[in-house]
Amino acid sequence: MLRLALALRERGDAVALACPAPPPGASRSLDREARARGMAPSVHLERARGLRPLRDRADIAQLRRLAAEHRAELVHTWHTRDHLLALRAFGWLRRDAVRVVRSLRRAETLAATPWNRGLLGPGTDGLLCVSPGVARRNARLRGGRPIVGAFGAVDLDRFAPRARDPRVREALGLKPEHRVVGIVARAQRHRRFDLLLEAACWLFEADPAARLLIVGRGTRRAEVAERPAERLGIADRVVFAGYRGEDYAEVLRAIDVFTFLVPGSDGTCRALLEAAACGLPAVTTRRGALPEIVVDGETGILVDETPAALAAAWRRLLEDPARRAAFGAAAGRRARALFAPERLADAATALYRAALASDARR
Repeated sequence: MLRLALALRERGDAVALACPAPPPGASRSLDREARARGMAPSVHLERARGLRPLRDRADIAQLRRLAAEHRAELVHTWHTRDHLLALRAFGWLRRDAVRVVRSLRRAETLAATPWNRGLLGPGTDGLLCVSPGVARRNARLRGGRPIVGAFGAVDLDRFAPRARDPRVREALGLKPEHRVVGIVARAQRHRRFDLLLEAACWLFEADPAARLLIVGRGTRRAEVAERPAERLGIADRVVFAGYRGEDYAEVLRAIDVFTFLVPGSDGTCRALLEAAACGLPAVTTRRGALPEIVVDGETGILVDETPAALAAAWRRLLEDPARRAAFGAAAGRRARALFAPERLADAATALYRAALASDARR
């Protein structure tokens, strides 16, 4: 969202940001990162879930004042709570002054429930999906109203193909001869750590020099990943790098083959986009938008969700440096062409224009 806002401002649009204040003790926050890039939030909304009529009056009043001050034509919302706040602030049925656009962060096809048909149909002047395919699959909810699909945006300067820093690999306990499969994922059961670790067993049996690097936080990491790795007897070949900050891009470059199994709460699969921008080939499943992000046989390999299939694809790339380099170079080119903030701004601008011109909701 911040990358889109900055790209829109760069092309001359007036953009104001509303977001929650940083939570106590947070090392990173949207507020802090926005300020560092010269886009201080105009208002702070309450950090909360759901709607409460009395509690939300202050947020609704803030949104109305912000829209009036900036003579806003459109509000772009990113989650259900801020979407509903905007509808309360600017009216559900008639929003002549301010249109409401929503980003849908999920990559699956949504059920046509009354809630989804209402909120994502007449309750939204424009819907921005995480990929063109996701937009096509959810167009039935829109009833002919504007909908656009666009890939997420990556900082292409930070995540650029560069030579890896051997000191980073050394700090991670990796030796020059190790061949590294890497994943970035929060330690949650639905992210298929069971499949990941079982496939690692197959890989390690065939390739003693292979290693698995797991990057990400999670309060259940011990339960979901660490103890299962110990039970499988592979803990000495699995590296848990935890959450990374300033050195995150360098940690990505320490990987030989990136892998991604299940999209998390962000259906754009941001970590996969960043790995591609770094010039890493990928092995992924076919869930969500993954088959649109990875071009099978060109920038990576798409596989069935079995340990044998996953391990075989890893081995194909780990044992073939030439193919690995070719896939990585193609991934980097595709990232620069499709994952730039300017491309996301193009798609969003087209959606905004369609939303401002459309009166289908009335």
